[in-house]
Amino acid sequence: MMKMLRRLMKDEKGQGMVEYGLIISLIAVAVIAALVVLGPKIATLFNTVANNIN
Repeated sequence: MMKMLRRLMKDEKGQGMVEYGLIISLIAVAVIAALVVLGPKIATLFNTVANNIN
């Protein structure tokens, strides 16, 4: 049992994937926050441009 626990503690294969997952989730949160904050401003800009074209 102790050998298996020691082997699991030394095994670092999944560690990189967990770190990549955390980075991707942080980027996703940042993008969602930026869209929530900037979304109405961007919509207003596109509506202004569309109205000026017509």
